Amino acid sequence: MLTNTTQSNYANASPLSWDAVNWTNGFWADVFYSCATKTVPHLQIMFENNNISHVLENFRICAHESDGKHEGTVFGDGDFYKWMEAAMYSAYKTNNNNLKAQIDYYIDLIGRAQLPDGYISTKQIIGERQQNGIDRLGDINDFEVYNFGHLFTAACIHKRITGKDSFISIADKAANYLKNLYEEAAKTKDVQTAVCPSHYMGLIEMYRTTSNKDYLTTASLAIELRDYVKDGTDDNQDRLPLKKHDTILGHAVRANYLYAGLSDLYCEKGDTSYRQVLEKVWNNLVTEKLYITGGCGALYNSASPYGNFFIDQKVHQAYGYSYQLPNVTAYNETCASIGSIMWSYRMFQFDQKAKYFDLIERTMLNVNLAAISFDGTKYFYENMLRRTKDLPYKLIWPLERVEYILSYCCPPNLARSLAQSSEYAYMQSDDTLWCGIYGANTADIHLKSNIRFHMDQTTDYPYDGTIIFKLSDIQGDTPFHLNIRIPEWVTSGYINYDNQHLDITSEQASSYHTITLSNVTSAQILVQFDMPVRYTVAHPYVEETINQAAIERGPLVYCIESMDTEKETIEDLLIDLHAEFKPTPYTIHDKTVLALESELYHIDKRTTPNGLYRQLQIDGLSKTPVRLIPYFAWDNRGFGEMKIWLPIAYR
Repeated sequence: MLTNTTQSNYANASPLSWDAVNWTNGFWADVFYSCATKTVPHLQIMFENNNISHVLENFRICAHESDGKHEGTVFGDGDFYKWMEAAMYSAYKTNNNNLKAQIDYYIDLIGRAQLPDGYISTKQIIGERQQNGIDRLGDINDFEVYNFGHLFTAACIHKRITGKDSFISIADKAANYLKNLYEEAAKTKDVQTAVCPSHYMGLIEMYRTTSNKDYLTTASLAIELRDYVKDGTDDNQDRLPLKKHDTILGHAVRANYLYAGLSDLYCEKGDTSYRQVLEKVWNNLVTEKLYITGGCGALYNSASPYGNFFIDQKVHQAYGYSYQLPNVTAYNETCASIGSIMWSYRMFQFDQKAKYFDLIERTMLNVNLAAISFDGTKYFYENMLRRTKDLPYKLIWPLERVEYILSYCCPPNLARSLAQSSEYAYMQSDDTLWCGIYGANTADIHLKSNIRFHMDQTTDYPYDGTIIFKLSDIQGDTPFHLNIRIPEWVTSGYINYDNQHLDITSEQASSYHTITLSNVTSAQILVQFDMPVRYTVAHPYVEETINQAAIERGPLVYCIESMDTEKETIEDLLIDLHAEFKPTPYTIHDKTVLALESELYHIDKRTTPNGLYRQLQIDGLSKTPVRLIPYFAWDNRGFGEMKIWLPIAYR
């Protein structure tokens, strides 16, 4: 969920308006078009189908349109609200009047399903009506407040895009219900943690959208009350008082949502002790517990490494030990990576460092896009870094993308992230435009210093590092700045503007370069980020990648699949450190990606056929042609092996 921190006291940078930037062609334009025309309609079918998700039917039962019992997941309401965010962006960016009308119908349906006291969660409404023993707020794992939070954010986006009050009036009633709930909890100190706390972000966004301070007060109170939870666990990040957090731990989605919400609170209230927590925990994530793709939450189930090892400290979808980053069993739930993007996006708004957009771009390109098929209708829940032909055990989720996952939180979360992707292109401060993720776009900019201009960004990024900014129709008589992000992977390149030439070296990586414009009505800036193929190795404490390397080019992580070699298995391929890689267009289905063609070593070996440990006999090394593809493109050509990390042949 995106934000509107324009008036936030401690946010030094804020997003542009929702319609200020549009992808024009190339990579991100294709992503948005696929999301709007394929993914959003497909998800709508899933939510409408009573035999699959039953989500819309649950709302209709609550609204007395249908009879029946609640079916499907307890968090289906919230998942549908996430889809509505994607649908709203798609409908209004493409002027899809039919979808606009359907959105209006859904808002009316939700309003009729809501109870007079503002409560809205379909499982509990139906349960109380049918007196089947299901009551509200009895089990934190019923995700009621999670559902509320996504209602709030969807309603704020609807208000932002349409100006209508129909959805936000529903959210207002629900927020008042939470206000009463938390005020009572403050009196009794009888507090439960809300899992996957989307409502922190949602309530604060309600405050930003309406200027009603009650929402900010409620969000602040909800966060403060976490410290009163009895017998807290690392799973929910409530074992320790929040201001004592210095390590990322527990359930990855819950953690990332928590710290994203805390970042929102800091933007409004400026509590420096919270900022210290955010900086410590974010840095711990990126230095010790993050995959090369940007994926996070490595383990399906784990014991907490920071509490005790009793059963009440079991954690799910977990951040485990430092450097504990397995490949075959890598969990990396898509919602966790989206949560980390929301968190980094908010961190940037009060701390304008390139590292936050470095991570956003890495994660969007290498995890988010890997979680969805090229046809826009199949999804990964987990995002592994290696797939083998046969496993002697079964992983919890399918090894291939599927149309419907029982835990359907990730597909609509992914859809809204992709539909809203143009809002990650830029940020603004008083007299400065900050570059976020790169992609061909057109933008109409109005800075707070009353500078206005139109800008076109032309590029084939992420496959090519040439980026051209053309500014036109510049209005205003004060100097202003364009801050160009130099990504973390850049080691060479240059920036040309107004007969000035700046050579870029690795010393400028992960920083901003400022172009100052004054007394001009137009300008053109040429940026060149060189994109040589590079080998990346992990910290030696990452045991599974010892003496292995990953191959990257620009912001993209590459992998190899069974289809990319003539050999029987990719397990016997080794990296030749002196190999040359030829970037080559390669078509998968209807999409053309930039592949890397090269030769790798193939180890000719024999082993005894059985046993956990086997005698190895090497017959030699030979060269074999291979193709590597961007990791986001994998699993679109049938089932086979896949690897990112490859052993290094030292010759």
